[in-house]
Amino acid sequence: MKIGVPKEIKTNENRIALVPAGAEALVAAGHSVVVEQGAGSGSGFTDDAYRAVGASILPTADEVWQQAEMVMKVKEPIAIEWPRMRRSQVIYTYFHFAAAEDLTRAVIASGAIAIAYETVQLESGELPLLTPMSEVAGRMAVQEGAKYLEKLYGGRGVLLGGVPGVAPAKVVILGGGIVGINAAKMAAGMGAKVVILDISLERLRYLSDVMPANVQTIHSNRHNVLEQIETADLVVGGVLIPGAVAPKLIRREDLKRMQPGSVIVDVAIDQGGCVETIHATTHENPTYVVDGVIHYGVANMPGGVPRTSTLALTNATLPYALQLANKGWKKALKDNPALLKGLNVTEGKITYAGVAEAFGMKYHEAAQFV
Repeated sequence: MKIGVPKEIKTNENRIALVPAGAEALVAAGHSVVVEQGAGSGSGFTDDAYRAVGASILPTADEVWQQAEMVMKVKEPIAIEWPRMRRSQVIYTYFHFAAAEDLTRAVIASGAIAIAYETVQLESGELPLLTPMSEVAGRMAVQEGAKYLEKLYGGRGVLLGGVPGVAPAKVVILGGGIVGINAAKMAAGMGAKVVILDISLERLRYLSDVMPANVQTIHSNRHNVLEQIETADLVVGGVLIPGAVAPKLIRREDLKRMQPGSVIVDVAIDQGGCVETIHATTHENPTYVVDGVIHYGVANMPGGVPRTSTLALTNATLPYALQLANKGWKKALKDNPALLKGLNVTEGKITYAGVAEAFGMKYHEAAQFV
């Protein structure tokens, strides 16, 4: 199989979908790899590093897309890339379709086979290709939130960990999943007072056992969310329903209850966000203010630390890429139920229930296509 790796062109996105070690593994398995010139430079991987392991460097994205039977990316194709997609071409990347109707319709129209990192799911419920980026984003959420709490950036002027004689900041985390637990680790380690809300009592029991004493767990319901955000300095949105739009836990009218200069970092933005007033922002212009509350909605947070993120992501995605290349996409999905759940669109049809539901479109069982 010929695998193509184009340069990411989303604003300030410096990650790459395949590191030289991954290219080497694919070449060793008998496949060919073409990489767009300069695609790895943002993550610190030179064209020569890819050439050294047997990959070919092509000067333009058009050539990569034209030659590739399978395209590996990090972020969803943006509008300029849509005409490059073609029928029967496998595109293996993060899509987050449920929050992007235009993208969904473009992939349907192309006839391409869309395998979404974020919905590959193990029997345990774990999302192995979303986990590494959720870990990065959860940790970054606190790092960025702490920065925007500084008065220079319009925040309350609060130091997250406080100092002796002065109370620390309060960090409220909505969702106790991968994002939530990593945000809590960071915030607790910096000395903040941390509250995690989740709807699962089983998850709250686990978090209560593993978290330090400055982390409190509370069952998530409307009353408790409102009570906690009223005194929060930083709110981290870490709610996820796999493949579906995130529920809106903080409404527009709720912002008036929050402290002026407090910060919301909504990591759920890729799935539409769990805050009603959030919209996607960029690393160049990451924040805006609504009712005195700073909103941070960068949709590709891990792109800010591309070296770490690329290595973490490709550790997880490469084994599945090898299965797709070695067996062909149909047999790979048939043999691996976790990978089958990653199939979101094929032959112009939606094969993931959450995406179909988001737009009122017809859903087709993925298994009938493999």
